[in-house]
Amino acid sequence: MKRKLKKYTTFDNVVIFPGTVERLIQKAHEYVESYQYHLANETFEEALKYSEGDEFTLSVYAYSLYETKSFERAKEICERVLSLGPTMYLEIMELYLTVCMQLKQYKQVEQIITSLIEEGAIPNDKIEKFQRLKELNANIAENKNQQEDISNNVRNEVDADAFSIDNFLSLPPTEQLNKVHELTTTNIRPLVTQLKSIIEYEQTHPFIKSIILILLVEQEVNVEIRLSKLDKSSVVNPSTLELPTKLPHFINITKMISEKLQKEPSTLEMVEYLIAKHAIVTYPFEWLEYDDEDVALAYIDFVRTMFGSVQEMDYELVQFLQMLEKLTELQEV
Repeated sequence: MKRKLKKYTTFDNVVIFPGTVERLIQKAHEYVESYQYHLANETFEEALKYSEGDEFTLSVYAYSLYETKSFERAKEICERVLSLGPTMYLEIMELYLTVCMQLKQYKQVEQIITSLIEEGAIPNDKIEKFQRLKELNANIAENKNQQEDISNNVRNEVDADAFSIDNFLSLPPTEQLNKVHELTTTNIRPLVTQLKSIIEYEQTHPFIKSIILILLVEQEVNVEIRLSKLDKSSVVNPSTLELPTKLPHFINITKMISEKLQKEPSTLEMVEYLIAKHAIVTYPFEWLEYDDEDVALAYIDFVRTMFGSVQEMDYELVQFLQMLEKLTELQEV
């Protein structure tokens, strides 16, 4: 009687036994489920040496890569999934666009969303969501361009008179902000007296106060400032302050949001964008007396309503976030 031979395949002279790829993929999924994304990525990569991978496997791998900020590779895997004509096309496209935004490929995002809408590739109930994503992309791209313009037009000599409190406050808030942005790469120590006066003046717009304070913090200027905003007051010294994104409540809230929105990359992107803006408005007081988890949930509810989802929410907190949004736009409230 002939002995039955066990089948196996080879890849670059490496023997691959039956079930090896399947076990690797299963293990990779287990790593993802336990949030061990780096291990998941290594295991997926190993499995894909010997297999093309199906739609589901590649989709999970792309998501795991996104979580570890491996955006170039995540983009490649998303493109492979999209080439398969996946059943979850819009979900994968949403992740792909989010990855492109992380890579600062704003024009590509704009072109893709415009094409999808014009070609009728997006169902009616999803159009508003993609339009919101398009608006977010445009806002981020505009902010990037403004920063580049500022960097390309640095003035070596600053007109001190422009920052006297009377001259500065005679300008509309948008021009005040432009004036402050001109100082981004300038030694501001010769202007400390003027900048201190602007911050301490009660009627200065809260957002302008914050931007000037951040400049002083970045240059570690040692000066005491009596700061009043949003019904709170404190004496602060920029040389001892952390930047807004380094403050404990910001770190805690963004961590909570990242955990809660793991499978909603577009919502996460929008929430992170809003939090970063609002953290500047309230700086250095963060979210005042509100609880971190309540703030995290309120941002999620706030953004979901922007995407057309009906939510039960803490209306007091959401109204507070709406007020912060107006302040970032230099409106009065």
